[in-house]
Amino acid sequence: MTTFKFIMAGVALAVLASCTENDIILPGKREDLRAPFGETSEERVKSENVAQKISLAKQVSNANWQQRIGTPSTRTSHPALAQNLTGIQWSTPIGQGDSRRYRITADPVVADGRIFVMDSKSTVSAVSLSGQKLWSVNITPDRESDAGGGGLAYGDGKLIVTSGFGNLRALDPASGAEIWTQDLDAATTGTPSISRGLVYVVGGDNVAWAVNSDSGRVVWQLDGSPGISRVSGGPAPAVGDDLVVFAFASGELQAAFRKGGVRRWDATVAGQRRGIAATTVSDITGDPVISGNTIYAGSYSGRMVALNADSGARLWSANDGALGPVWPAGGSVFAVTDRNELVRLDSSTGERIWGARLPFFTREIRRRSVEVVAHYGPIIAGGRVIVGSNDGVVRSFDPVSGASLGAVEVPGGVTTNPIVAGNTLYVVSRKGVLHALR
Repeated sequence: MTTFKFIMAGVALAVLASCTENDIILPGKREDLRAPFGETSEERVKSENVAQKISLAKQVSNANWQQRIGTPSTRTSHPALAQNLTGIQWSTPIGQGDSRRYRITADPVVADGRIFVMDSKSTVSAVSLSGQKLWSVNITPDRESDAGGGGLAYGDGKLIVTSGFGNLRALDPASGAEIWTQDLDAATTGTPSISRGLVYVVGGDNVAWAVNSDSGRVVWQLDGSPGISRVSGGPAPAVGDDLVVFAFASGELQAAFRKGGVRRWDATVAGQRRGIAATTVSDITGDPVISGNTIYAGSYSGRMVALNADSGARLWSANDGALGPVWPAGGSVFAVTDRNELVRLDSSTGERIWGARLPFFTREIRRRSVEVVAHYGPIIAGGRVIVGSNDGVVRSFDPVSGASLGAVEVPGGVTTNPIVAGNTLYVVSRKGVLHALR
């Protein structure tokens, strides 16, 4: 018993001695553990919003929206749209919606009085401007199983379609009949572009193709750097007067002379945001966009760049990734970032003017956040910045200050970039329904 008391006394003395020791205080700046994704207090100060005037192009009532916005010749700088969206005017089912295995990745396109869409299981449809389905065709080859993903573009009187089956197709826009098919040797879900007789696309094996739009014959090819993280429904090539710019899964951009395919320059969207697992995805998710003599692009890894179109030289780099094509307007660029924020940057310096937080998680289970909200856009139409989201809302923002200007509910949530034609905004929902909003 005496021995036990002696041991306990020794333990007590050790505890008391430890209490008298000075705490070791590590040197250095203290950061907020709750700062989102490693954002420091200094960065938050720098990101304070500034209301800055902007001169937008005059609104134009465009009849067509033929492809992604990276190509200037088919981009409407400021589509006309009502000042306030009142709601959904009509809705039309287009086929299968999003599921765990398959996603709708093709943005709608509008041309010659028809809206063209593709569902998650490779059914392409044409819908009238009043919402009646005109035709549908499933492009799944014989003896093939389902393969989701793909993109659409319209030009030279043809509807161009990519898919996970590794084929590039041209369809008759009036009937859906096949005009030609070209085998690309790899699953190709990236969005195509078409300009002046040539169709451009990046294959799933990081090969860039130029194909004759009349015959479907291969005109030339370019090899890109290999990458293992290519996203489904990847970026569309941007076509300028002389150059075409391709984006690859490695984060590489290549510019080539659009007719002959001679490579002009290479550039890379490099860098990662620390603290987010998704930043290991190096693929360029912000399609290359040509505006004047500048090319803008962004990645899922937390980087956005502006490049000189002649040389590929970097003009600036911003520590925000772009989840879709940026929208250039009035000396600014607007983008939805990898941190689920709508930002306005100075187009000449990349400096932030303002940022508007967008919803990040759809719900919580036992205090754990699950299912990140996906946002699509932005576009500028009707004098405001518009973003569609899969939480069931299309949101509008003031381009001057970033302030919210209202929202319209979309059943099922948005799963494509919004487009505008004929003073009407079109989106496809996760349920596989085309909605027209005015």
